[in-house]
Amino acid sequence: MTRTVVAVLFALGASVLPASAAPGEDTLGSIDAARALFYNGQYAEAAAMSRTLTNDDDRLAVYELRTSALLFQLRRAIGEPADKAKALKECAPCPELLRAFNDEFRAGQSAAKEVLREHPKDATALFFLGKLDLNYVWLVLGTLGKRTGWNEYWEARHSLDAVLAIEPDYLRARTARAWIDYIVDTRMPWGTEWMLGGGNRKKALAVMREASDDTDDFYDNAEALFGLWDMQVRDKNKTGALESARRLAVLFPNNPEVTRFVAAGGK
Repeated sequence: MTRTVVAVLFALGASVLPASAAPGEDTLGSIDAARALFYNGQYAEAAAMSRTLTNDDDRLAVYELRTSALLFQLRRAIGEPADKAKALKECAPCPELLRAFNDEFRAGQSAAKEVLREHPKDATALFFLGKLDLNYVWLVLGTLGKRTGWNEYWEARHSLDAVLAIEPDYLRARTARAWIDYIVDTRMPWGTEWMLGGGNRKKALAVMREASDDTDDFYDNAEALFGLWDMQVRDKNKTGALESARRLAVLFPNNPEVTRFVAAGGK
């Protein structure tokens, strides 16, 4: 997909998805087909398809996609209850999903570190190590509400900073790093952000907005647009969140969360 076509899709909306976002045809079994399932909210199907992908060149991307899909399955299964521990105990599919997530996370983390032992400045391996670590942190701190994952947090932060020192325009690394800035600034009690290296909500939003408008890669931009939407929802920015959700609804019309949000007018 050319830069111009993607720009039109994001800026104006489109009546059709790019071929890579429409699984079930020629792309069946490709990583882009699995990503299309993921961004359309079909997390179980995305995880299942990712297990069929065996290309060694994509193995770190596959581990990251699979852990992301499993993470979102768990989030959907548990929901956002006041008592997360109780909800986890009552969640029938969660033990198997947790086992699968931990297996994939450890395998992906090990694979990334294996590459880095031989090539310490490999930006791709550094990114996927950081992103896998963030998936783990989001699971234990966000979804499960446990006070663990600090080693993975610092490894993620250092890995992503290392990527951006090597390749400042690495879009997915910028997006992932923006999440750290946002969460630390908005979730840590005032005056304690320094304990996690500091954060910057305004910078995070600016980075995510810029990344969502960049048009080099359809799915990388979609990841940033989903991130921007999430941040806007957290900020209670109804106008901005609804605008982002409408853009997402054009690109991923089968995503149930996006569809519900738009139908409800951003409520």
